[in-house]
Amino acid sequence: MEGSGAAAGRGLSALLAERAKKRTCEPRNVSELQEAALRLLSRHQNLSDLLLEVGSSECSKPLYSGSSCVGDCEDSAPESFVVSALQEEASVLGVPLGILSARMAAANIEKISAECGKAVLLNVEQRQKLSCFLQTLRDLLARNSFCRLLFAQELWRMQSPLILELAWRLHREGLLCLEELLENHPDASALVDWLCSSFRLLCRQAEGSSLDTEALQHILTDFVTVFLHNGFQKTSETEKNLDSQLVPSKIYCAVLEGMLAWVLDVIAKEKQEDSSTLRAVECWLRCNFEAAWQHLKGTVSSKGRCSGWLQWPLLLSLTHVLSPQPSAKRRLCNRSLRQVWASALLCDTSSRKRMFAAQPLFVVLGAEELTGHLQQVLEANEVNWHHVLSCISTLLSLSTPIGDSWVKDLLGHLLTKGFKNYDLESLIRGILNAPRAATRRPALFTPYSEWFKLAFGSASGFHGSSKKAVVFLFQFLSELVPFEAPQYLKVHIMHPPFVPAKYRPVLLEYIALAKTRLADFKIAIEDMGLYEDLSSTKDAVQPHCQALQDVEKAVQIFADTRKIPAVVLEASVFRRPYYTARFLPALLMPRLLPETPDSHMTLIDALKRAEKIPPNMYSRFIEECQSVKEKFLQGGCSETKRGDLKQPLELLKAELRALKQLVTDQSMQDGVPAQVAVISEKLAGVLGRTKDEDEVALLNLRIKLHLSVPEVQQQDQEVIDLLLTSFCQNVMAASYFSPPDRQGIWPSLFVKMVCGHRQLLPSLLSRLCQLIYHQGPSLSDAHIIGLAVFVVHLNEVESLIPEVDIYSWVPHGVTARGLPVAKLWDHLLACRTGESTVFCMRFCTAAVAYSLCKYSSSSPEFLITSIHPGFVKKLLYVVPRLSVEARGTSCGGDLAEFPWRPLSHSALGYQKAALCLWKQTCFKRLLQEKTFQLTLQEWLQLELGVHPDEDVLSASERQEFHYWALYQHYLPAPAARGGCDGDLREASAVLISSILDFCQRSELSNDGHLEKPKHSVPPRRGNPEIHCRLQEMLLEVELAHRRALPDSHVAEEHFLFRMLRERTKALGADSAEGGRLLRQQELTLQTRMLLGLPPSLLITTQWKGNEVTLDCEDFFCFVNTELKNVCSRGYALSYDITAHFFRGLLSASLECSRSAQEVTAVLASCRTRCPVLLCSAACWWQKLEPVLFCEWRRLFAAPLPLGLQQLGELQSSASSFLSSDASSLASDVPWISAAFLHFAIQQRAECAKPGEVVGRLGPASEQLLLCLLFFSVMDFISARAAPPEGLDGPRALDWSSQIAQRLEGKGLGWLAVFCSGETECSRCQILRGAASDHHLKQLPVAFYSLLFTLQPERMLREPMFLPVAVDMYIQLLQLFREGTVAPRLAQESHRDGEEPGDPLAVIEAARQFLVRAIPQCPLESFSHLHQLLDLCGELDPELKAALTNCWQPTAEGSLSDEELLLF
Repeated sequence: MEGSGAAAGRGLSALLAERAKKRTCEPRNVSELQEAALRLLSRHQNLSDLLLEVGSSECSKPLYSGSSCVGDCEDSAPESFVVSALQEEASVLGVPLGILSARMAAANIEKISAECGKAVLLNVEQRQKLSCFLQTLRDLLARNSFCRLLFAQELWRMQSPLILELAWRLHREGLLCLEELLENHPDASALVDWLCSSFRLLCRQAEGSSLDTEALQHILTDFVTVFLHNGFQKTSETEKNLDSQLVPSKIYCAVLEGMLAWVLDVIAKEKQEDSSTLRAVECWLRCNFEAAWQHLKGTVSSKGRCSGWLQWPLLLSLTHVLSPQPSAKRRLCNRSLRQVWASALLCDTSSRKRMFAAQPLFVVLGAEELTGHLQQVLEANEVNWHHVLSCISTLLSLSTPIGDSWVKDLLGHLLTKGFKNYDLESLIRGILNAPRAATRRPALFTPYSEWFKLAFGSASGFHGSSKKAVVFLFQFLSELVPFEAPQYLKVHIMHPPFVPAKYRPVLLEYIALAKTRLADFKIAIEDMGLYEDLSSTKDAVQPHCQALQDVEKAVQIFADTRKIPAVVLEASVFRRPYYTARFLPALLMPRLLPETPDSHMTLIDALKRAEKIPPNMYSRFIEECQSVKEKFLQGGCSETKRGDLKQPLELLKAELRALKQLVTDQSMQDGVPAQVAVISEKLAGVLGRTKDEDEVALLNLRIKLHLSVPEVQQQDQEVIDLLLTSFCQNVMAASYFSPPDRQGIWPSLFVKMVCGHRQLLPSLLSRLCQLIYHQGPSLSDAHIIGLAVFVVHLNEVESLIPEVDIYSWVPHGVTARGLPVAKLWDHLLACRTGESTVFCMRFCTAAVAYSLCKYSSSSPEFLITSIHPGFVKKLLYVVPRLSVEARGTSCGGDLAEFPWRPLSHSALGYQKAALCLWKQTCFKRLLQEKTFQLTLQEWLQLELGVHPDEDVLSASERQEFHYWALYQHYLPAPAARGGCDGDLREASAVLISSILDFCQRSELSNDGHLEKPKHSVPPRRGNPEIHCRLQEMLLEVELAHRRALPDSHVAEEHFLFRMLRERTKALGADSAEGGRLLRQQELTLQTRMLLGLPPSLLITTQWKGNEVTLDCEDFFCFVNTELKNVCSRGYALSYDITAHFFRGLLSASLECSRSAQEVTAVLASCRTRCPVLLCSAACWWQKLEPVLFCEWRRLFAAPLPLGLQQLGELQSSASSFLSSDASSLASDVPWISAAFLHFAIQQRAECAKPGEVVGRLGPASEQLLLCLLFFSVMDFISARAAPPEGLDGPRALDWSSQIAQRLEGKGLGWLAVFCSGETECSRCQILRGAASDHHLKQLPVAFYSLLFTLQPERMLREPMFLPVAVDMYIQLLQLFREGTVAPRLAQESHRDGEEPGDPLAVIEAARQFLVRAIPQCPLESFSHLHQLLDLCGELDPELKAALTNCWQPTAEGSLSDEELLLF
């Protein structure tokens, strides 16, 4: 006790000093102490817990922080402690150290897995404990005290299943790679089940897990990377496992297959699955496949290996079986294959998800390789058709036009194989793939109706090889009928497959079956519209609605062509029930007729004159229209009493004022939706309740907007102005307190509410048109900002607004049809004048700034879809135009603040606000997207629409802007950004195309316009300064070309004419009147553009040896193929283009060393290469000669070229011949002399008498007379078809008759003008080359007109007369069938004295003449009819029979197989 007391009496410092003294012992005492401690721990230790505890000391970092005596052992003591403990335990147990540590580590893993239960992810505490444990294992592995192989085996022997995250972290820390872990599992099938279930559970737990998204993606990515890396590599050891278990590579494939099968099963049962399962599928597809495949795209170097694993999802997706799938042949009898195809449309959510996993295939693999694999799968496997169709849809949606061509090749291969081997499976795949391709890529793939005609509509179709193929096809189509959709049955009936005549019963049997099936659908072929789209997948339109659409289309065609549409004429004969019961009632609906007949009424009058409208129907129509007019006059003056409307309108105003209080108070935002609902109710009270039938009509509403004169209903305008005013005030008030991104959803709710009242939408858009298009420059800043915000939110609810048809001031002329509302603003924001340009910048700046601020926190993808590209493109055009500062490459750097607040507070001017927006980083980021880039062509269309006289820029400023835009901005810019890649030719081509397009639109809007409104734009040719820039560019191109000529050895087509040829080629070869007029208009505009260019550009130069020569071949080709077909005379161009060519010829000859000889050589080549130019020169020589002589004297101090001298001499000779008694002309080429004489006679028409002039020609003038006859016949055709000023049809016919009578005495040589045979026409072949195609087609009319002025009985003895007469008659029938017979016979020229005033009368007169003449012709006449009999039999079998009966050598032959009758 005393000792204790003494000790207690000592101070604390003394005790500590004594303790420190004891610790300063000998070193051997320290080692002894450690050994004692180890012995003590070894008796009471738990090695499993020891691994966790020792590791945790290093994780928490508090150990060994200040002891100097053990500092040397600070880093090694814990590790050596663990190793020594394990070594001692191993020696006691008699097992190796590595095996013991592996077992202990596996025991710890099992403990952690048991704590997790069924979860696949660790919690935070478990993850921290695991981190310390893994650090200990790394240390053991570094000291070679850990066996990885045994550790992997022990993990699979655990009672609790391994947690997926544990396996991943072992792989991530480099302790045990996934390959080694998975390959040591004893049961491969159990491993596959465990992995698949773990993956599915992981995807389900992903949303509720604390694990961040990036870590989750790493888990899935690492696993799939291992599977793909090892599952698809080629190895010779894949068969090393000889028992029934799967080899490792097959295990990886089995896991991927199981997961993909799970995905496909869930998607197929999407409606039955819960939302968590669907989200799990999306998680797998998004975080796994995308990440893994993007990773492999950057790491896989072997193309074969890459394509190997890329082919696998395709095969699995297409062959995955949801339930036992019968073959296509058996399924054909069980359900509609068309419905299978329809259910797999990409718009269906399950189809999109189904092929989401396979989409990287379409990116990595090319179209050719992908379609090859698809074809192999279809041929070698039993497939799931839902998946096949989704795959094809994805291919068509994502592929390029090259991919579409491979799909077409695939269809062709399937059909070829099907008919070659009579393989029904291939036939089904080929035919049923076509509608899917047509549906997915209508712009690139042929519509189904056209494809079906191309595939089976001719003898060269896939089925045309034999009778067996025909029967095979119709057997398939017949089996398909019970399951076929109506629109495809219509295609098969209206465009049936081609069959030989003897197999026609097979076709008729199928058509009867298909019609019966259509009758089941209550669809009658007789009710099909005239212009109905047979291959459309939309629901069938009611017959009366279809009739209204047919009437609208027919009126439009009639307005364009001024002719009754051929479809309507055919329907009046061959589809009379529909025509009389549907079409005519729709056409003759009573209405208020305009004072000036419109196209609708003009069409009715034309049909009445053609006797296509029964008189009683027309009379009833006129009476009903009169009744409508009387009712209108009686009720037009009565106005709605405004007192009834006043009270609901006041209530609406009060609710709108209440809304303003809510939007300006952030604390009251929750009340906005309810208040908007109240406003909607009050608005409905003002508008009135709609009837049920009106609601049905509103569902199919299509808004018609008259751009030049927008009409707003009087009762609607006050309401719309109230709504728009309230909205603008609310926008300004809310913006005063907070920016758009913190204003809530009130603007969107307000606009949606307004759009919900569909009866108000037409007036609303018309009022916006008035405000923006007509009154925009006069609006205040508050109005502009409010309207811009309103328009932005209108674009958001585009799906609620019907499509818009924009009409111009042309009657029934539509500027644009079927526009979504977002596209409407591009038409309303027109930059025509300086005021409208400034307004456009203010409006678009407000709209874009609001959108950027409103959606600043949204994703870039959402921001891109929320901003209308038209607003950005307008800014890209207007801002550099009005601000020089914006034209720099860098516009002053970035600004952090959006320009919305200063813009809404009027602190900045509109130009500064636009520049502030221009410098925004987010705005510049938008411009990187192709959608928002303004191309050169779009820029030109905007610039061409500016009126220079009303422009805000002066002429010099505008020129400076043009040079910057063309030469500094667009010319060097890459093509991907709308530029020209530095190619001056490409820039010139874009300018030419844009100018012509602009002029064409101006011409269309100028045709038949009514009184123009105050603010309408007059038709124009575009900005003339743009034409100047085009001239400069083309001169640079031409000079560069000519400078490069000495080094060039390859002749290339003239750049300018190649460009023009491509444009005309794009129009197609439409023989209809509308297509012909469109082509004529295009060529007229091209001619005007050529006249505005330097004339020397028409001629190119080339080197021949050491001399420069002239080359006019491209211009000759352009004239021969295009220009001559639009000249009114038919064989002579206009004076302007003729003089332009000759002036260019003289100017271009300056570069030649022998200018006169080159000019003469070109004129000599015109005789055979381009005779129409010499005919044109003869026509205009009196005006042309002084111009050319003056031009030559200005350019050269040398005599005139011989070619020009000769043309002058011909003109003098013709004039002398007419003014004197000379009997011959100076001529080395008869047809040129005839041309000069012909035009000289026309110029002296009053004093020149046909008989005297013809009689004075000498005996050797037969060829000259023949050429004169040709020119007279052309004049007759011109006078009848399109009479130009100064041409007299009867006089031309009289001239032709006098010349023909003169030639009759010389052996009937005048027939050569009309003969189409090469031998007889050789004398007129050059002149035929000078005539237009239209005039040559009208030769049959001229032939019979001329024939009836002569004595035909005298000509019947000539052997060539009957073949020519029959040939002309056949061509006359063909003209009638094509609807191009325009001229008629003159009354005074008809032999019987009666006037055939329509084409049928012309044909009948010619036919009667032939019937009387055939028996009187000699037998030699029939020897030239071999090639005409077949065609004659097709068009007029009776005439063929008459010819056959009179032709004795072949009278016994059977030549009457055809049974077609024209009349």
